[in-house]
Amino acid sequence: MLGHMSPSETALSIALGIGLAAAVGFRVFLPLLIVSIGAYTGYLQVDENFAWLGSVYAMVMLAVAALVEVLAYYIPAVDNLLDSITTPLALVAGAFVAAAVITDLPPLLRWSTAIIAGGGIAAVTQGVTTMVRAKSTAFTAGLGNPVVSTLELIASAFFAVIALIAPLLALVLLAAFCWLVVYLVRKFLRSNTAARQN
Repeated sequence: MLGHMSPSETALSIALGIGLAAAVGFRVFLPLLIVSIGAYTGYLQVDENFAWLGSVYAMVMLAVAALVEVLAYYIPAVDNLLDSITTPLALVAGAFVAAAVITDLPPLLRWSTAIIAGGGIAAVTQGVTTMVRAKSTAFTAGLGNPVVSTLELIASAFFAVIALIAPLLALVLLAAFCWLVVYLVRKFLRSNTAARQN
């Protein structure tokens, strides 16, 4: 294990894990690649059980996977298929990346936090992207999907980098994002209800 951390350092590592997990919900492999690069350069400390993430082999494999995933989302019809595949994968990857960076906690507590907070937030962001892409497909016949894919890619990289630089800021931005999503969904549902009543 790494040296004992103070409560504030532990809180930061949890915030980091949640921020990275949120990024995984937008793109599964890009945040993992960023974590791998951070671990390899020594910028990011990962739990000793995840030390392999900082290897050249892991970086190369994750880079290839990230590139394939990014490009695949620009292929019509494949993007919607990928959403159905990556939804469960994002939940697992969110828990995984959170567990990798939440250090110096007992294994049971670390994995419980990683699964509930990391997997949970990854599932939320993945669910949002799936919903947005489905609406884009319905309203634009798929023509707007490349724009959605680009925004998802930017969001994934943004949340991953912000989580590494300023974990607490990432949490604040994530809370604002979740609030915005809830607001837009409620507004959409109200407009649909009003339209049906008329």
